[in-house]
Amino acid sequence: MKYFIIAGEASGDLHGSNLVKEIRVLDPSAIIVGWGGDKMKDAGVKVLKHINELAFMGFAEVVANLWTILQNFSLCKKQLLEFKPDVVILVDYPGFNLRMTKWVKKRGYKTAYYISPTVWAWKENRIEIVKKYVDRMICILPFEKQFYADRGCEVYYAGHPTVGVVHHEMNIPSSIHANNVIALLPGSRVQEINKMLPIMLEAVKEYQHYNIIIAQAPNLDKGVYEPFLMNHSFELIQHKTYDILKIAKFALVTSGTATLETALFKVPQVVCYIANPISYAIAKRLVKVKYISLVNLILNREVVRELIQDDLTIGALKKEIDKLMFNEKKRKQLLEDYNELESLLREGGASINTAKIIVDLAFE
Repeated sequence: MKYFIIAGEASGDLHGSNLVKEIRVLDPSAIIVGWGGDKMKDAGVKVLKHINELAFMGFAEVVANLWTILQNFSLCKKQLLEFKPDVVILVDYPGFNLRMTKWVKKRGYKTAYYISPTVWAWKENRIEIVKKYVDRMICILPFEKQFYADRGCEVYYAGHPTVGVVHHEMNIPSSIHANNVIALLPGSRVQEINKMLPIMLEAVKEYQHYNIIIAQAPNLDKGVYEPFLMNHSFELIQHKTYDILKIAKFALVTSGTATLETALFKVPQVVCYIANPISYAIAKRLVKVKYISLVNLILNREVVRELIQDDLTIGALKKEIDKLMFNEKKRKQLLEDYNELESLLREGGASINTAKIIVDLAFE
């Protein structure tokens, strides 16, 4: 069968690559092309558009890059018509993929959407798009299936793919040999690096007895980071975020999938985030959730400290680092919360479960 897969971000590239591997096990003759990154390429996907050209985050950023985004839609439609897939697989990336699934379904292609948009946070009306245009919606958060069911929409819960990825990695010794590591995970987009990394670096500068390691996003060039490293003696390591987390004592993490990964590696963390002021002001009016980190969202309480927008200052960040370093009771409670989180997300192999759903759809 022929599969066209669309992922637009680093996390989608990771989860898409693991999904593709499982699809090939179930359908050895599968032909898979699409949009993604290096991990999907390594998994055997013919990548027609790289994620490096796709990540636009925030309301203001989308407006500023509207012409490019419209060109991307046109290109993707052209490629789909030329390839004529049996199933189109949309991986997360809702701003693009929810619009694309309408066009795809109207042309008679089967659609599978892996990793639900956060309809429970904002734009709940997007559920109507799912009902009309998505043949298989596959969720990865335990509360999502019931949320959809309460609104008359049947979806599938596959488990969270990060759990399986982390469990596999934890059995492999770290390739990095360092003690007393503070890990900095400043994000996978250039605009995140520019906003978060300078504050993170200043906040950890005085911790002389720790090795400060920055996890370089695999989709970003080293040059993105170099302007911030000229006056510092910190180490920048690419393609080894999990190896860094295996040995880290503490972590400063930009909100996103990395907060969940850090929790599954049982590393105490502070969640950091600064958005474009216009985007943040709009989001604050529209978003209905209390937290931004997956850890807190899933457990529905503040387990890890979130420093957002004006709250993210060098002084506030140092204060939270000190709490993690010197408060044994807090660290013990955090570990118990992490264990609870992990037990909630265990549901078998998300990639295997999702591949079965998609391959069954292809052969219907």
